Amino acid sequence: MNHVKCFLFIFFTISITNAQTMKYPNIQKDTIVDMYFGERVSAPYRWLEDDNSAQTKKWVQEENAVTFGYLDKIPFRNELKKQITDLYNYEKIGAPFEEGSYTYFFKNDGLQAQAVLYRFKTNDPNKVEEIFLDPNQFSKDGTTSLGDVSFSKDGSLAAYQISEGGSDWRKLIILETSGKKQIGDTLRDVKFSNIAWRGNDGFYYSSYDKPKEGSQLAGKTEHHKLFYHKLNTPQSSDALIFGGEETPRRYITGIVSEDQRYLIISTSNTTSGNELYIRSLTDTASKILPLFTDMNYNYDFITSNNNVIYIQTNKNAPNGKLIGISISSDGVSPNVRSADVIPEDSSVLNVSSANHYLFAQYITDVHSEVKQYDLNGKLIRSIHLPADGQAGGFSGKDSQKEIYYSFTNYVYPGTIFKYNTETGESGLYRKPKINFNPDDFESKQVFYTSKDGARIPMYITYKKGTKLDGKNPTILYGYGGFNISLLPAFSVINAVWLQNGGIYAVPNLRGGGEYGRKWHDAGIKLNKKNVFEDFIAAGEYLIKNGYTSYDYLALSGGSNGGLLVGATMTMRPDLAKVALPAVGVMDMLRYHKFTAGAGWAYDYGTADDSKEMFEYLKSYSPVQNVKQGICYPATFITTGDHDDRVVPSHSYKFAAELQTKQGCGNPILIRIETRAGHGAGKSTEQIIDENSDKMAFALWEMGVKK
Repeated sequence: MNHVKCFLFIFFTISITNAQTMKYPNIQKDTIVDMYFGERVSAPYRWLEDDNSAQTKKWVQEENAVTFGYLDKIPFRNELKKQITDLYNYEKIGAPFEEGSYTYFFKNDGLQAQAVLYRFKTNDPNKVEEIFLDPNQFSKDGTTSLGDVSFSKDGSLAAYQISEGGSDWRKLIILETSGKKQIGDTLRDVKFSNIAWRGNDGFYYSSYDKPKEGSQLAGKTEHHKLFYHKLNTPQSSDALIFGGEETPRRYITGIVSEDQRYLIISTSNTTSGNELYIRSLTDTASKILPLFTDMNYNYDFITSNNNVIYIQTNKNAPNGKLIGISISSDGVSPNVRSADVIPEDSSVLNVSSANHYLFAQYITDVHSEVKQYDLNGKLIRSIHLPADGQAGGFSGKDSQKEIYYSFTNYVYPGTIFKYNTETGESGLYRKPKINFNPDDFESKQVFYTSKDGARIPMYITYKKGTKLDGKNPTILYGYGGFNISLLPAFSVINAVWLQNGGIYAVPNLRGGGEYGRKWHDAGIKLNKKNVFEDFIAAGEYLIKNGYTSYDYLALSGGSNGGLLVGATMTMRPDLAKVALPAVGVMDMLRYHKFTAGAGWAYDYGTADDSKEMFEYLKSYSPVQNVKQGICYPATFITTGDHDDRVVPSHSYKFAAELQTKQGCGNPILIRIETRAGHGAGKSTEQIIDENSDKMAFALWEMGVKK
């Protein structure tokens, strides 16, 4: 029997060391004190915010030395890594998409650092594949990744972005697709941008003025700008279309309708709510005209047909609806006329389009349901899915009769299906060949009650026959923010955990988007603690019902989910044995002073807003709520030194506070990945290494012995 697989039978209490003998790097304290509405708040580790200082770099090296020295003592760590590597080593293919005369798709042969973009002639009966872009050739270590790829309407030109070391700052390269030859210079310092082609002459893209030298990763980015780049001209001559000093916005995106008639501009200052503007591209004298400017609601362009554009909105529809707006021939009617095309439903709506049809992808109790409509809102059919889970895709060109969609859940590896939009026929396109048998596992949804009586859904996944005796190693994973919905999805990492007898539980916390705007707003600003209470109640449910117990429970989450773990473990240090906060927002008093952090204020509020908001943030901010002498869970913090979204100083300061104040033998470790950012673009090797370390740490601290 595999040594790791038998861990359910060989539990014992063990600690490699304890807080008194564990030697962490020496760390100095600043005497800095900040004032908020007359209250003094000390900031002893402010110096860790300077990621470029020699002192910080030395501390990072020393912390990694302690962490990897500790991990090296876990006897089954390498076996876990081998298990994950072996299961990860299967061909992974993304849903195809048509551009010009080619069909493109991403594929990873198994353990390639980055997925490769392939193509074949759409009408070729033999479907002979060729490599179009291979990001594995971009860098020797596999840490330069391929971002957004966009094609001109006829498919003859492509523009793609690359990220180096996981940074959100991108380079943009233009190709002629037939010979894959670069056109013009490489555009630089592009950030939070799509690429919207206008004919074959050029495209729209977005960026910020780059922060001053020495603070490129942590410096605040404030005014987004939408540019137009004309091919074969220098980037310095790109025309500013919207943004900058005259029309300052934090986020700006340009979209060109498929018929090339309209430029749609979406602008916002936070991650929720936006304005929408439109410009006619058929009239060279046309101006940018407003459609919606209140920023209190979301307005998302979906498609257009002749003089009607289709917008999804949550205005007067918390779960979302689709409206059609009539546009005059010279641009925009002075009085915008709109009508509901797909009205609000009891389920949350997300709309896509293909072949002049609309696809309503509903979230119903945290699983997908899909319906097809015509452009007038007439129901064509409901689309059958393999099981309860998550469907994605259902999009394509206006002329594309056959489209593709994906389906997955916690025990159903991601599978691609082909769908005929005219007949409704759906067939299997690509099924992964992976050594995982879904029939061996059970994934069920339960509902539990949070502290204030709210009814919260949660998926619990485990091997069939698991005894509910409170001794099952369990990962409780959550997010709870920014209107993001956690729908069921297969993961190799989680599959290895399940194969070894572990339980994986995912509650759908308030702050997410699973039940629309009301669900989101119930977990923001002065309601943010609802999210943490929902997570705590999930852990208590698992313990009460015998799935696990304190000794075998690990809290896990990343980014806003890292905040979730940090806040939960400081609010309830007795809930779980292990905490795994990743790239977390840990200093809630200062998050808005770095990179694009100010844009998160819709969810969080800021310490500058009011005395009430400051006091509320301070009451749960992980960095400010570590108390001397409290026994905190065994904690394994992860971050990346190139994270320019949630800067690594959040994690640095949290680790420093925990290490200096821990009141028991549970270790506090921080693993700092070099040449990595917030998560996107990590190489396969980095993903496997980090997750095998996290899993090994969690099991070891739960008392697993080889």
